[in-house]
This record gives sequence, C-alpha cells and structure tokens, in this order.
Amino acid sequence: MSEFPEPSADTGDPAVLFGRYLEFYRETVIRKAAALPPEEQGRSRLPSGWSPLELLHHLACMEQRWIVWGFLGEDVAQPWQDSRNSPDEPWELPDGMSFDDVATMLREVGARTTAVLGATPLDRQAPPGPRFTGEPATLAWICFHVLQEYARHAGHLDIAVELAGGPLGE
Repeated sequence: MSEFPEPSADTGDPAVLFGRYLEFYRETVIRKAAALPPEEQGRSRLPSGWSPLELLHHLACMEQRWIVWGFLGEDVAQPWQDSRNSPDEPWELPDGMSFDDVATMLREVGARTTAVLGATPLDRQAPPGPRFTGEPATLAWICFHVLQEYARHAGHLDIAVELAGGPLGE
C-alpha cells in the first residue's frame, strides 16, 4: 500500500510530489475496490449506474488519455474505451475484464506516468494532436488535472464502497 505523501526534504521537486500523490490515489482506489466481494465490485448502487470496477477502469483510461495519448502524442487504439468510445457515454467495462485486469492496467498506466515525470520537465507542452482542440497543455497542467480526477473519484468510491457494506473512508 502506498503511504500518503507527507512533506519531507525530498519532496521539493514538484514532479516527484505529483508522482507520489498519483501513486497514493491509484493504490487507494485499488484497495477500496479490492475490499468488496467480487459481485459488489461489478454492481452499481448509485443512480448514475457506475460500478467500482467501471470507476477503476475509467481512471486507468483517463490517465492513459492524458499522459500517453495527450502528452506523449502516442496512438491509443481506443482512448475512450471506458465509455463506448465516446466521451459523452456512460462508463462501461469490457466483457471479461476482471478486478485483477483493471488493477494491472491501472498500475501499468501509472508506471508509464511515473517514467514520464522522471524524464520530462513539467513546463514541457504536449504536442498538437487529437487530445487537444486548442493550445496543448503543459505536463504540469495535465498532472493537476489527473490528480483532481483521482481525488474526486476516490471520494465517489468512498461512498459506493460504504453503500456496498465495505470499509469506511480512508
């Protein structure tokens, strides 16, 4: 389990801090979903209809869209695979995808992000491409966006896990 990134002498580098916070949130959402029985991981208890597994899959796809497709400018076969290949559709999980598959995907995307943060200045701008309709964002802006997505959805997952009878809060 990843520990909360408390202030320390070696967190003066914002890229290191982004990496630690992102790792903390990735492992937090994985741990929260893992605390549920398999049938609850795939079940929704919310009016919006998403399940904990769909939320984890969304986070993996979201991070891949922003870092790999958006910032690195690499082709991603289905950048919106979490929502029927359209950003406006509800989340869904591909058939046959298990909790272990989603957790592995989330960690692999996270490892890619960590590598980018270790090798790239935060003020570097993404290349023009399909992810950005206007001026491409910097890596710092993208990291702030990805971090806020994780924090927001970790809170959503807290509620869903509580409703399913799982552990409370952090």
